[in-house]
Amino acid sequence: MSETTTATTFSHFLSKSRFIRGLQCHKALWLQTHHPELQDEVSASQQAVFDAGTSVGILAQGLYPGGVEVPYDGLTYEDQIAMTLAEIQKGTRTIYEATFNYDGIFCKVDILHHGQNGWELHEVKSSTGCKAQYVNDIGIQYYIVTGSRLKLSYAGLVHIENTYVRRGNIEVDKLFSKLDMTEQIKGIQEEIAQTVAAQREMLKGDEPNIEIGPHCEKPYPCPFIGHCWKECPENSVFDLSNFRSNKKWTLYREGIKSMLDVPDEYLGWRQKLQVRGLREELLHVDKPAIQEFLDGLHYPLCFMDFETVFMIPVPLWDGTGPYKHAPFQFSLHIIDEQGAEPRHIEFLSDGVSDPRIEFIDKLLTSLPPDACILVWNKTFERLRLQELAVAFPEKSDAIRQIIQNIRDLMVPFQDMSIYHSKFNGSYSIKNVLPALVPGLNHGNLDISSGDVAADRWMQMIHTESEDERDTLQAQLKEYCGLDTYAMIKILEEMQNMV
Repeated sequence: MSETTTATTFSHFLSKSRFIRGLQCHKALWLQTHHPELQDEVSASQQAVFDAGTSVGILAQGLYPGGVEVPYDGLTYEDQIAMTLAEIQKGTRTIYEATFNYDGIFCKVDILHHGQNGWELHEVKSSTGCKAQYVNDIGIQYYIVTGSRLKLSYAGLVHIENTYVRRGNIEVDKLFSKLDMTEQIKGIQEEIAQTVAAQREMLKGDEPNIEIGPHCEKPYPCPFIGHCWKECPENSVFDLSNFRSNKKWTLYREGIKSMLDVPDEYLGWRQKLQVRGLREELLHVDKPAIQEFLDGLHYPLCFMDFETVFMIPVPLWDGTGPYKHAPFQFSLHIIDEQGAEPRHIEFLSDGVSDPRIEFIDKLLTSLPPDACILVWNKTFERLRLQELAVAFPEKSDAIRQIIQNIRDLMVPFQDMSIYHSKFNGSYSIKNVLPALVPGLNHGNLDISSGDVAADRWMQMIHTESEDERDTLQAQLKEYCGLDTYAMIKILEEMQNMV
């Protein structure tokens, strides 16, 4: 939510979003109020989540059609409040983004609707259920609206119904579920008032001395992590792999911040290997384990990678539901026999129709019969194939055959049969590849992760610019193609090790 202030607004201005920030951490609220320039840059994946939330909010307005919206743009803080009051006075029954100010606290209500029993407050979320933090979110809105002398008969949550399956046009009343939280919200009003007073008092003082902790990530990633964590050393205890989070925080609070300072008795063999790799240039190779893995492979040998779109609360195609994975791209490098040059087959959906249909048809015709299929982290590809088998039962036998032939190239790195100091405790292909194959990495690509790939694909299928579409298409093919080519080079290094 954007926040608009004027010259007359006092320095300790609060809003719904700032109140929620203060509940998570007083220091974050203080920094947002006094030094907002210290906030981290919003990542592409975070922005995609924000954009999805905005689109869901607009769609949910269809539950109460015909309302009047109080816009952010073009109106001052006072204008938005005045417009809301004017609409209420003229008898408008539904107001979107209704704006209120009480006790110096500003909020915009997603949907304010006058029902049979009076005014109703509806908070819209793109999640599939109620989370604990939503109680205070709705609670502070209730506090502001009722404090503004508008009586509310209802306060509740509108969220995505995760069992919804699209059939034809979106049925708004089936896509969303409503949760009545009125009595719960009424019960926390005194606590809300006390919390507001405490936050105001805190904002009058100096920056709170609050150590970093698990609260930096929960319930929301804090936008000041870059500022607050700057004293955390490189290769800290938080970088230890396969190490329980509570143990990391225990060590940190005891003053043990670098993984190099962690006593051996705290570490398992995996962490000891990681720490040793940090102290010295290390390549650990368990030759018998690697040979056993290689002996389980056969030709034709296929290297396979999927890209999927999944952070979509509103399903785009028939037969799909909220937040369900939809594969839109694959890359295959195929070595038909030992010593043969790899050949490349790729698929990228244009998004005109359900990408899953063409995706699975192309995959089934591209894979040689009984091929040995190598992936990186088979859990992901296996789950996507199982979902496709359910969606397209007539192809289920062929899909299950693919699943049976999958081998996971990540396993020797996950179990540390191979460990290089440059892995930094990770077995991600993005860490393994440059360590084993210098000069080959994902760092120079325009797309850096699967989340970004999904976001770029959504851009590609919606853009009206042919040049932009061509650019995005090329970026996606380069990213997915590198993952399968990388597996070829990593397997070659493994063969050289034994």
